[in-house]
Amino acid sequence: FSSFFPLDSSWDAAYERELQTFQDIGDTGEIWFGEESMVRIIRWLEKHKVPLDSSVLDIGTGNGVLLIELAKSGYMNLTGIDYSPSAIQLSEKVREKEGMSNIKLKVEDFLAPSAELSGFDICIDKGTFDAISLNPSDAVGKRRLYVGSLCRVLKPEGFFLITSCNWTKEELLNEFREGFEILEELPTPKFCFGGRIGNSVTALVFQRK
Repeated sequence: FSSFFPLDSSWDAAYERELQTFQDIGDTGEIWFGEESMVRIIRWLEKHKVPLDSSVLDIGTGNGVLLIELAKSGYMNLTGIDYSPSAIQLSEKVREKEGMSNIKLKVEDFLAPSAELSGFDICIDKGTFDAISLNPSDAVGKRRLYVGSLCRVLKPEGFFLITSCNWTKEELLNEFREGFEILEELPTPKFCFGGRIGNSVTALVFQRK
């Protein structure tokens, strides 16, 4: 999947291109994992009657489109972070276009979050943990930092929704075994290859202990 996820400095270049495209033609760019992944997340929140004033953090928000959809669904306390300044610029322009002034956007490195990034009821990750896992320098250490950061920013008993195309359910259970318990696996599209059925995408909901 290394071609699917740019690494480090190439993220900025990718978002700079998307920022330019948005300025030129108003196209918001790539939606990681497609529309159905956003619908899956919102449906879960609605099914479990998660209050609309719950504080939500989108980790690696990219173009911020998930936050726009959450705002359209009535969620009011929304924050998006990304370590790419170009991504945050893009998401700010998308937010302005949609007139969603209640979405907070910040440049943050989730592996070293600022002190004010804390107390969230819900954290959502669509592909950021994947990208960190593919980092050529000390991926294991970075994954450990990610789990530590998640424990710091998410309230006890808060929910963590992760969508991954790199990790199986069992692998994610192992990665987040310290401090989190699995609530459920969300249905994702299945594929058949060589007579075996599998999932190209894994979507799980954890609760912080």
